[in-house]
Amino acid sequence: MRHILIAEDDPHITSFVTRGLRGAGYEVTAVADGETALLLARAGDFDLLLLDIGLPGIDGFAVMSHLRGEGVTVPIIVLTARDSVIDTVRGLEGGANDYVTKPFQFAELLARVRLRIGDGEQRAPGPLLSHGDLSVDVRARRVSVGERNTELTAREFALLEVFLGHPGQVLSRDQLIGHVWGADFDPASNVVDVYVRALRGKIGPDRIETVRGAGYRLR
Repeated sequence: MRHILIAEDDPHITSFVTRGLRGAGYEVTAVADGETALLLARAGDFDLLLLDIGLPGIDGFAVMSHLRGEGVTVPIIVLTARDSVIDTVRGLEGGANDYVTKPFQFAELLARVRLRIGDGEQRAPGPLLSHGDLSVDVRARRVSVGERNTELTAREFALLEVFLGHPGQVLSRDQLIGHVWGADFDPASNVVDVYVRALRGKIGPDRIETVRGAGYRLR
């Protein structure tokens, strides 16, 4: 199992990203300061570092500078509220492999994680998913119901992938919003209900069950 180190001092973001990554099949370790992140990343036990720039102690730029200066090649995705061109360039030139500004959607972050650690063979859920006569090719983003191919929007596909990663498990609307739309999306929105309805129309009305007062479940 791939192991990801999160260095982030905002507990809300840490919890949100940790839940999402574990749900996607990754092992996660989270720290809240630069010194600890540097110490753990030096050990070489991680496949990816998600690194906040505004860490207490030493900031993310300093962490990257030390790691790259010491020859540590772990892929680094920077998570930051700083979105200026100067900061972006500084981060990329300082050794970051990618740069994600807050607020972000988890589906986008997950796609970047998968791209950077190249784990198509090992990630969970895998590149080919099936559930009954429903078949999903994650890499080709192709969905088949029996012998029929069906086209999904990016959001519908992300939502279906979450359900396939948790078959039989009741997922609350808040969980689904966190996975697909991001932690900062309005939890009072009915967007989940709208997209579940659309997804049912494309893959079959009985596959996704409404659990009253709790959320939804893939039968």
